[in-house]
Amino acid sequence: MSTEVTAKSPAPAPPGKSGDAAGGNLLQLVLDGLRRNMRQYGMLIALGLIVALFGVWTDGGLLTPHNISNLVLQNSYVLILAIGMMLVIIAGHIDLSVGSLTAFVGAFAAVLTVQHDVPWPVAVALCLLAGAVAGAVQGFFIAYLGIPSFIVTLAGMLTFRGVTEILLEGQTIGPFPLGLQKIGNGFLPEVGPETNYHNITLLLGIVLIAFVVMQEVRDRKRQREFSLDVPPTNLFLLKLVAIASALLVVTLLLASWKGAPIILLILGALVVGYGYLMRNSIFGRHIYAIGGNLPAAKLSGVKDKKVTFLVFLNMGVLAALAGLAIAARLNAASPKAGLNYELEAIASAFIGGASMSGGVGTVLGAIIGGLVLGVLNNGMNLLSVGTDWQQVIKGLALLVAVGFDVWNKRKSGS
Repeated sequence: MSTEVTAKSPAPAPPGKSGDAAGGNLLQLVLDGLRRNMRQYGMLIALGLIVALFGVWTDGGLLTPHNISNLVLQNSYVLILAIGMMLVIIAGHIDLSVGSLTAFVGAFAAVLTVQHDVPWPVAVALCLLAGAVAGAVQGFFIAYLGIPSFIVTLAGMLTFRGVTEILLEGQTIGPFPLGLQKIGNGFLPEVGPETNYHNITLLLGIVLIAFVVMQEVRDRKRQREFSLDVPPTNLFLLKLVAIASALLVVTLLLASWKGAPIILLILGALVVGYGYLMRNSIFGRHIYAIGGNLPAAKLSGVKDKKVTFLVFLNMGVLAALAGLAIAARLNAASPKAGLNYELEAIASAFIGGASMSGGVGTVLGAIIGGLVLGVLNNGMNLLSVGTDWQQVIKGLALLVAVGFDVWNKRKSGS
């Protein structure tokens, strides 16, 4: 009696299983990519969630074109300061003087333009020069005399605040010339055919989206050339779609109101310029080096004193620019201007991914951190939350951000 052995063919997969597996694989790739890049994407996701929550809680009031425009104007000084503060923290230092320096620059601008009738472009140049000198003096004490940055900038905070009160003699001085006011309150002019949107803003938004997408593709290509890990293609495409969609929405909202504020163009130029500086220049790599491992940087030939000096000089210039922006927006210089600005800038940098030990952080991260604080402030104001609870919530946000950084470093180390 013979026996027949027949090979069993695999049972067909139930309908929908292959699709579920593909969807599961994509979801797994996304989750794995987020885990590997949690420091980079964590606060970006948090910003999106905060915007969505306040958008719902305010019945869409947060996302109206008028409010988005106000959000940019109200937080411009924080974002400018956050860029400079991020560089300072990456280099392993801190700057407590920026709030007082912004007040001093605003007072200096008022004295020049209002009391002495100096043309506002000349006054702007002199104010930026004054900020550079103030930053250079502090940088000299820190870099070449070896005095800790905390002590030097604390002394600067007290000094600049006192000089501000001396200049203003305890009074508020204003208004500023119209040209100077436009730095803090102005919008791009309307040109072209009559449409429902601001034409220049739409054009700039399209150019920005194209630039960001090209930059992301270029960075991914360079990483592959150097055999570095890159996110999966699906995750990368999802990231591009998310970025382009967010930029398009903001562009349409701004274009449906008065157009892009002038200060937004200044901020955009700063983000692009400093982003390139930190990613692609030798100077940017040296800042990361001295903050990450100062002895190794010295052995590698990095001129740490010169780099530190230039970092604080740069911080002084950006503080002066922020001082001009906030004074122009308020259309007056006040002895009490700039209070706690240094704390907001420091919080923005840490919320945006800076490390307490230095050597870690990005310019885009500083902007995201500043926007997190800005949206929290704006959303809570729309909900009529008291200033006492606003301080509590912002303090908890900073604590969570720094705690997340410590947890992430420990997890990476283990």
